[in-house]
Amino acid sequence: MDHNRSGREDADTADHRGPRAERGARAPRPWGENEKVPNSTRNRASTGNSAKNNEKNSQKNNTRKNGGKKPTVSASPERRRELLSTAAEVFAAHGYNATTVRRIADEAGMLAGSLYYHFDSKESMVDEILSTFLDELWAGYEAVLGAGLGPRETVEALVTESFREIDRHRAAVAIYQKESKHLSAQPRFGYLTESQRKFERAWLGALERGVAERVFRADLDIRLAYRFLRDTVWVAASWYRPGGQHSPEEIARQYLSMVLDGITPRDATTTVSATTAVSTTTALGATTTARETTTAGPS
Repeated sequence: MDHNRSGREDADTADHRGPRAERGARAPRPWGENEKVPNSTRNRASTGNSAKNNEKNSQKNNTRKNGGKKPTVSASPERRRELLSTAAEVFAAHGYNATTVRRIADEAGMLAGSLYYHFDSKESMVDEILSTFLDELWAGYEAVLGAGLGPRETVEALVTESFREIDRHRAAVAIYQKESKHLSAQPRFGYLTESQRKFERAWLGALERGVAERVFRADLDIRLAYRFLRDTVWVAASWYRPGGQHSPEEIARQYLSMVLDGITPRDATTTVSATTAVSTTTALGATTTARETTTAGPS
């Protein structure tokens, strides 16, 4: 056997393996090479990986149980109201069809996926927005209708309650006006059609009673008066902003002073109109004087 050759092969092998061994060398551990890994470090790593895996597995299992949809979770009532308020503003501004869950999530400052853990669809959101508004509206209306008021007082109270609901749910009112016609074609939103029928019956009933008791004019077209009252009240949602100069009650009072004189008996209207004319002339004179004084400076 050639010992010299064998020695050269050993040297060649060592030279060849040396660089590879260096490249694959482990970085030095913070604890000694021969020391054991601290239990606290091993436990933290194990716990962290276990928690992540458990969370992922839980989400997968819940998703499978919900037919592939992400499960909803219970948010605090305040947070849920905030999310619905944001969604209502987006729906009112852009329309139901043009609004996406991603757009609502962007406005709420969260990821679209996170929003799905609170609501399973935008349909669920608009459903809750509209049903909450109508539930509160009818609670107020039913209190008025059950109070035993006269016809005129009933109309006044219904108008005032309507302006209060516009103050509380301006965006929901805008959604109802724009979207209720096509949403009500879906079984889920069948309550919109029923609510509209109840609304009509409440108003027509008060007006009919007023004509029968001669509180309103005998020649009054009940249905035309209803449509006028309904549309002129609820269109306020397009310009009204909560926290403005006038409260809902003040706007209702001003509105009623302009409307009701038009449906009261003619003899009462003549007296009221004469008084109103004097007051208006005086008010206009004062306004003109004030305007002349204030326009003296730069405009």
